[in-house]
Amino acid sequence: MKHIDIREIYSNSFYIGKTVTVCGWVRTSRDSKNVAFLEINDGTSFKHLQVVIDKENIADFDNAMKLGCSVKVIGQIVENPNNGVEINATGITVLGESPADYPLQKKRHTLEFLRTMPHLRVRTNTFNAVFRVRSVLASAIHNYFQSRGYVYVNTPIITGSDAEGAGEVFRVTTQGFDHGCKTEEEYYANDFFGRKAGLSVSGQLEGEVAAMAFGKIYTFGPSFRAENSNTPRHLAEFWHIEPEVAFAELPDIIDIAEDMIKTIISDVLAKCPDELAFFEKHFEPGLVDKLRTIISHSFEILEYTKAIEILKQADREFNYPCDWGCDLQTEHERYITEEVFKKPVFVINYPKDIKAFYMKQNPDGKTVAATDLLVPGVGEIIGCSEREADYDKLIAAMNARGMKLDDYKDYLDLRKFGSVPHSGFGLGFERILMYITGMSNIRDICLYPRTVGSIR
Repeated sequence: MKHIDIREIYSNSFYIGKTVTVCGWVRTSRDSKNVAFLEINDGTSFKHLQVVIDKENIADFDNAMKLGCSVKVIGQIVENPNNGVEINATGITVLGESPADYPLQKKRHTLEFLRTMPHLRVRTNTFNAVFRVRSVLASAIHNYFQSRGYVYVNTPIITGSDAEGAGEVFRVTTQGFDHGCKTEEEYYANDFFGRKAGLSVSGQLEGEVAAMAFGKIYTFGPSFRAENSNTPRHLAEFWHIEPEVAFAELPDIIDIAEDMIKTIISDVLAKCPDELAFFEKHFEPGLVDKLRTIISHSFEILEYTKAIEILKQADREFNYPCDWGCDLQTEHERYITEEVFKKPVFVINYPKDIKAFYMKQNPDGKTVAATDLLVPGVGEIIGCSEREADYDKLIAAMNARGMKLDDYKDYLDLRKFGSVPHSGFGLGFERILMYITGMSNIRDICLYPRTVGSIR
């Protein structure tokens, strides 16, 4: 049916004084003696459009007052000093009724309650704002890389290797349980691919292949981790941005990561002022100033060894030990970013034993040219490294971890045929979205979050 998007009405003064048709879902309604009011939203705007109903002109409107119903409204757009514009209705048609047990009534619901109804929570102001920012942020990321000459590549979702070497892979199979197979190899020999396959934990390995041909590439797609972690920061299915850059060493990729973060935050600040104001009011006071500070100040670069010294000298007790050689936990990351430096921090040169096999080994023999970007309120959002370009060192690192070299033949060949220094990083899309919106639980920025023991 022909109608005008609410977004267009708010952005174009041309419609003031014009008679238009708008559609949407009723978010709120209130009645008085002579006039009734609706607020409707069609999904194109964060702002609702107020509908004014003169009872003398429209008699049959009771069904349109029910929250959750969908309506078509014909009327004249007029100025409203509080909200910009509103529509004086001359006709209302209910397109889809909503019964009295519609779960989203006027009271403010908790995020925990809303997680029980992912199919309806997107109609609330909170999730309207979340997914509007999510869309703008995704576009900003693509624009960043496209405008700088990166090639966008789509890496496989089904893979025969574990990019991280950690074994946290969801298996992909067409076979049911079989008592007759004596070994794992025998079981998978009869499977669809003739060998064990799983959902990709990262597109990095294939991304490196593309970078060795195109120089600068990025991927943006889903990744899967079968990690039994039930925290506000972890999902079993999440979205991943992974650039790979040939002829780039660790300082180069750090500069790229910082520039990307600042650029995409600037885009969201420019395009989502209403949404960010909402998050600042309801979820994180001072959010907008925090984001503006991020883009106007340099990030800290901190040696891992120095980070451990800072943690050991801290005037507090941590739940996890922080000796040299340990992996930093969220409490450590947040202390460093929120209390010591009060800004994002690149921690560099981690012990090689706690990092992935593919990271470039430093001359000291103990550390690798790796960095994690830690941000206040969230912790790690980027894992980054220069990749090991030396064939023999890479083989040694894989053998030390007991990895099957045959599973990585293509990857190893890159070190034999024209190897070059190259670097890349992985940015968790949901985690940077948490940081920008101030939302504290990763389950609240996904349409249907996949977590341990929960799928819908």
